[in-house]
Amino acid sequence: MPDSQPPQPQPQQPSQPQPSFGATANATALLLRGARLTDGRVVDVRLSGGRIEAVGTAGSLIALGGCVDLDGYLLLPAPAEPHAHSDTALSAVAPDGPVSYDPDDVQRRATEAALLQVGHGATTLRTHVRIGDAQELAPMGAVLQARRSLRGLGDLTVVAVPRLLTGVAGADGLAMLRDAVKMGAGVVGGCPDIDPDPTGYVEAVLAVAAEHGCPVDLHTDGGDPARLARLAAMAGGLRPGVAIGPCAGLSRLPGDAAGRAADQLAAAGVTVVCLPQGGCGGVEQQGVQRGVAPVRLLRAAGVRVAAGGGAVRDVANPVGRGDPLEAAYLLASQGELRATEAYETVSTAAREAMRLPEVRVEAGFPAELLAVRGERLEGVLSLAYSRIVIHRGRVVARTNAVREYCDSAVAVALDLPRQGRQGRPESAP
Repeated sequence: MPDSQPPQPQPQQPSQPQPSFGATANATALLLRGARLTDGRVVDVRLSGGRIEAVGTAGSLIALGGCVDLDGYLLLPAPAEPHAHSDTALSAVAPDGPVSYDPDDVQRRATEAALLQVGHGATTLRTHVRIGDAQELAPMGAVLQARRSLRGLGDLTVVAVPRLLTGVAGADGLAMLRDAVKMGAGVVGGCPDIDPDPTGYVEAVLAVAAEHGCPVDLHTDGGDPARLARLAAMAGGLRPGVAIGPCAGLSRLPGDAAGRAADQLAAAGVTVVCLPQGGCGGVEQQGVQRGVAPVRLLRAAGVRVAAGGGAVRDVANPVGRGDPLEAAYLLASQGELRATEAYETVSTAAREAMRLPEVRVEAGFPAELLAVRGERLEGVLSLAYSRIVIHRGRVVARTNAVREYCDSAVAVALDLPRQGRQGRPESAP
């Protein structure tokens, strides 16, 4: 099963009259007309019942319900967000002192942050939530409530993150971790680097995950090769799977040590979730240097590498956007990956890390899609302004960006493309 499977949202009502030619209207159907695919084809895509029903050449499919004109848009499998922090999101500037962990405040921030990320195109999110300390399970309860309020817009899965799990001090954390899973956390997580016994911490997490049949997602800087080797050895036999991140410390290791660690992680089937947009509170609180995991080295060794957003405007990254396309852009612009490979880290690889079904723009696949204005993936990653987000076969978010310039003889002479309303009076930009 994937991380979470909330109830099916209410179907979208048709936005156009019933089709002619004797076709029967379908309230769950949506036709995406004239979309460009990454292979250059321009197609019509019909969605029904939350899945892609048919893909045909442009103009070949009949609208059985609503219709969206995607002329000028590139249609992609929707990205997924494998590493969010909803409980601390949007808390970088606390107006009245420290960050509030009042459940109502946490729920509001978590909901707003999730909507921002859905608007970017991430229709499924996995968020790490701290448990324990003075707040105990209250923040997780608030994020679970936010998850319920987001049904139909996007899917949200909670990773329970206890502070300590070993020794006398860790006994309460271990009991609380089990309670968190019973309460609704779909993934067992944690930060072994901050426990006095990191190996014991990982053993405890893996035991709880095996007991409840949950995936594992751990925070680690990855800068200790021996610790990574032990983690890989312990995690190798666990299914449904183990993810670790952000692993920026791997990039600071000597090449041979990093290569050995990558081989061990690949052999164990461990996924690495890097954070190209910056760090997160799970490791930043230790004063660890920022950076990005060595993506190219890891992929060459056979490690599945996904890219996440990390912090969204909290103290770990006050300007964090949580935008999957920015994460892909950064990996491509820094020379780690080609544009297609970079997008795979936030789409295909991210979905695999989260145990979600594969998405392709082909009949039979889930209708989790993102349309971005542009013709090629490189241009989309460079200028990803206008977006249409489709979740479970219906449009759940739109972003429309229009840039206008004053009238220019140069633009007219060169016949450059223009956006905006015709007939507007000339005005300064």
